Amino acid sequence: MAVIPLLADMHSRWKRVALLESTLGLLSWDEQVMMPSGGQSWRGEQFAYLASLLHGELVSPGFSETLSELERSNLTEPNKLASLKEARRRQSRAVKIPVSMVEELARVCSQAQQAWALARKQSDFELFLPHFEKIILLKREEADAVGWQGHPYNALLDEYEPGMDCLQLDILFGELQGPLSLLVSQARDLAGNKKSEQPTGNFPIELQKIFGESGARAVGFRFDAGRLDTSTHPFCSGIGSGDCRITSRYQTDGFLEGFFGVLHEAGHGLYEQGLPEGCRAEPWCQSASLGIHESQSRLWENLVGRSGAFWEHFYPIARAIFGSSLDCWPLERIQSCVHAVRPGFIRVEADETTYNLHIVLRYRIEKGLLDGTIPVRDLREAWNCLFQELFGIQVPDDRNGCLQDIHWSGGGIGYFPTYTLGNLYSAQLMRAAKRDLGDLEEDFRHGNFARLLCWLREKVHRVGRTLSAQEICQQATGAPLSCGPLLDHLKAVALN
Repeated sequence: MAVIPLLADMHSRWKRVALLESTLGLLSWDEQVMMPSGGQSWRGEQFAYLASLLHGELVSPGFSETLSELERSNLTEPNKLASLKEARRRQSRAVKIPVSMVEELARVCSQAQQAWALARKQSDFELFLPHFEKIILLKREEADAVGWQGHPYNALLDEYEPGMDCLQLDILFGELQGPLSLLVSQARDLAGNKKSEQPTGNFPIELQKIFGESGARAVGFRFDAGRLDTSTHPFCSGIGSGDCRITSRYQTDGFLEGFFGVLHEAGHGLYEQGLPEGCRAEPWCQSASLGIHESQSRLWENLVGRSGAFWEHFYPIARAIFGSSLDCWPLERIQSCVHAVRPGFIRVEADETTYNLHIVLRYRIEKGLLDGTIPVRDLREAWNCLFQELFGIQVPDDRNGCLQDIHWSGGGIGYFPTYTLGNLYSAQLMRAAKRDLGDLEEDFRHGNFARLLCWLREKVHRVGRTLSAQEICQQATGAPLSCGPLLDHLKAVALN
């Protein structure tokens, strides 16, 4: 068969996949932002039905036959080859998983997310336990169905970070954990009795939203193709071309958590909005991996948003919006506190230096949950013991411990390592951007973020999945992924 009709068939089938994924994403956004709690049962059925339709598209014999014909053709165009490779990767994984498992996991996770929200509110792991036991059982079955070598975790990790495995993670995390622990200790000694608390005062949420939107808009997030809302856990959902939704959460006695949450999710949104237009229903035209996706959010949140030059520009804006609430917080104090090392319980509130220790904890626990060395019923104890080992402080309750993240209630086992991978990629990309572009600090000082965004558009966003995550890193920076740039950056900001 000629290549053109085969390509047309692949794209037609993939468009149905993309539309179903987009619809599932929209329902998930609604569930977390708008849906009344009484709609949970029906929403679970909606998720299960649409997930079964999506699975059916991927495992269709006709789809597999089209891909096989294309694999035997003389296809050479890079984007088409990348689409074929990604479509086959998704199809090969899906065909190994029974549709009954797909439906059950969607149904269980929908119910679990509401149970998690209640359990977190009441700080009671027991309310979430029966739901999480079902999720772990299903994820073990999924890993076995997909097949794995070395550790069942590899089967789940590959869904989020293709090409990565536990062996590579163990090496990277091993190289990070020791230096990070030492850096935390050195930063504590250097700080002595000095306090570096976050700004407190009266910061009305509506004003925080205005400030957050100004930050997102300044770095390039397009509100004609996106929106900002509030949710229990901040997230970004790329619904489709021209529709990217981000959320944050806020505390009235401080504004930095909400603001950095917006910047973080806006970084994700910039990636979604930077993917090539006109081909969003093609397999190649999506993010390379969640690690690369996370690199964009962490770059804008930390490497741009916590820089001194950034706050030279944004402090007057904050002053105009919050007025007398900032009387006790001069620019120099904010510039100091945004880099302060403050070991704490909550991952999304963690400083740059301790953040990756939070990921090491979750990675080790997830591996134990999957291989059975940590029974689900013992999660609270395992979490608290490991937290004490890594941070040297006792977890006071479940809300500040094992119930703080939404990911497990959504079945996202294998997701957390992509956060640290994102930090590693972000530091290496930022070093390369400064090498190529020169003095970016002067740009930030004047509220100009366009040169950096254009560089990222070229090196990362518009590449889509024509390259793997590690290939993007190599091509953009001239070196394979390493811990050096991140550790150099953290030493500079933590010990300053």
